[in-house]
Amino acid sequence: MEKTVDRRRHSRIRIRFETSYSSGRQDGSGMLMNISYTGALLKQTSFQPRLGSHVRVNVLLSEDSHFEIMGQVVRHVEDGFAIEYVALSPELRRLVDDAAAMVSPP
Repeated sequence: MEKTVDRRRHSRIRIRFETSYSSGRQDGSGMLMNISYTGALLKQTSFQPRLGSHVRVNVLLSEDSHFEIMGQVVRHVEDGFAIEYVALSPELRRLVDDAAAMVSPP
C-alpha cells in the first residue's frame, strides 16, 4: 500500500457548522467540516463549484451569529469541496484560533 504525503502548510481543525455558499449564479448549502489558516473543507454540499471558481461561504455559528469566508475552490472530494482563502482577515484568524482552542487538549 502506498503512503500519501500530507503537504498542507497548516493543521486542519475539525469543526461542524452549517453553511450556505454562492458561486456565481448558483447557491448551495453544506457543512463546514474543517478549517485552517489557509483554507476550509465543506462536505454534504448541494453542488460542487468548478475548480478555480470563487465562492462566498456564510458560516452559521449560532442562531443569531454568522461569519463570511471568501475562497477559491482548489479540490473536489466525494461529497464536497475544499477552498483556499482569498485573504486571511483578522476575524477569520480569530475564528481559527478559537476553534483550535476549543479542540486542543488541556
